[in-house]
Amino acid sequence: MQKYGVINVQLFFKKLSLAAVLVSTSGAYAQSVVTIGHVGPTSGAIAHLGKDNENGAIMAVEEINAKGLTIGGQKVILKLMTEDDAADPKQGTAVAQKLADAKVSGVIGHLNSGTTIPASKIYSDAGIPQVSPSATNPKYTRQGFKTAFRIVADDTQLGGTLGRYAVNTLKGQSIAVIDDRTAYGQGVAEEFAKAATAAGGKVVAKEFTTDKATDFNAILTSIKGKKPDVVFFGGMDAVAGPMLRQMKALGINAKFLGGDGICSTDLVKLAGDSIADNQVYCAEAGGVEKGSKYATAKAEFDKKFKTKFGVDVQIYAPYVYDAVNLMVAAMVKAGSSDPAKYLLALAATKYEGVTGPISFDEKGDIKGGALTLKTVKGGKLEELAVIR
Repeated sequence: MQKYGVINVQLFFKKLSLAAVLVSTSGAYAQSVVTIGHVGPTSGAIAHLGKDNENGAIMAVEEINAKGLTIGGQKVILKLMTEDDAADPKQGTAVAQKLADAKVSGVIGHLNSGTTIPASKIYSDAGIPQVSPSATNPKYTRQGFKTAFRIVADDTQLGGTLGRYAVNTLKGQSIAVIDDRTAYGQGVAEEFAKAATAAGGKVVAKEFTTDKATDFNAILTSIKGKKPDVVFFGGMDAVAGPMLRQMKALGINAKFLGGDGICSTDLVKLAGDSIADNQVYCAEAGGVEKGSKYATAKAEFDKKFKTKFGVDVQIYAPYVYDAVNLMVAAMVKAGSSDPAKYLLALAATKYEGVTGPISFDEKGDIKGGALTLKTVKGGKLEELAVIR
């Protein structure tokens, strides 16, 4: 009995010691982890774009942790909380609330303007900084939220540039405009139409579809009767690809223009052999000038990305990568991952990223944002010019 009792006492203290270690470790771990969120559509028709963005975030977080991160004199581990908004506004606000409830230190996203704008109110109310790497509707940064930032040019610049290009360079006079009724699609289409009209072009048709449609014969047949030189589509590549196939089937040989939503490597796959050389033109919100130090950095990023994930960059992965890094840099500068403490440092940031220099104006928009004009040639996207 005595021996049995001694053994039990020893076992009791071993368990007590182990429990103390676990509590201590758990507490230290909780204090040493900084969680940021990433949101994009990783399911649905444009999941390839959402995954592209998510991979950019994963790459940034893994590299930061590999180098070691110290904030306010304390070594920390950066954790990524990823959510899928399926490019749906309702799901977007639901996951935004989930991230707010989780008290993340910041959010990178969303991809689409239609999810970014309603989600931004939730982040603002929670005081959580939000950096969108790809939402281009001007409204996002014009709501007066101090937590909203954007690191690409907006639709005013993007749609306006394409509108002028359609008339002045492509010599389009008769123009048809289609949009997918999303915040992004409508916004960029309206800016395009305004700029094209101001440049002397005539909008002969305005049609709309949805971001999930696959049959466009009715609106394209109507447009064909107007004999346009240019067809502009405000929407994403998942819709633009089938639309281009149906344009070819109907014998519509007009130039086809769109914003960054169609400026992806997947567009050619989705459209098949329906794209003739120099028929499709698009503008990507962002870009680096050839021969610059940023072009070298971007090329290195693209190579690392392909090696790591086995796929080429679609569009915005490098912007997500920069967004994560500049957010963390602001935390380091402020000496805190508390949103209330590092928000001012984020607003005042001057960051050198792989996509170029990043700093924000009073609205939270990037200063001197670039646009990259591209065309499809030989079945591949080819860069024409970078404009700031």
